[in-house]
Amino acid sequence: MTTLADPPSASPAAAEALRRLGSAAVLQALEQAPLDDEPDDDDLDGQLTEARRDAAEGRGVTTDELRRRLRLP
Repeated sequence: MTTLADPPSASPAAAEALRRLGSAAVLQALEQAPLDDEPDDDDLDGQLTEARRDAAEGRGVTTDELRRRLRLP
């Protein structure tokens, strides 16, 4: 059986057509997927509310500060 992983025995045109069909199927599935209809409210343990309160009160760490603390470039 010929697969895309076996290009010497596969027709390059057939392999390209299969790749395009696969991409089209993925795009079609994404286009038809339902929108996220979950309510944007607090998570079960209240951490989201706490994080939003901390951010509103200026508590937190900037990306630059986190990079410095972790010694990242």
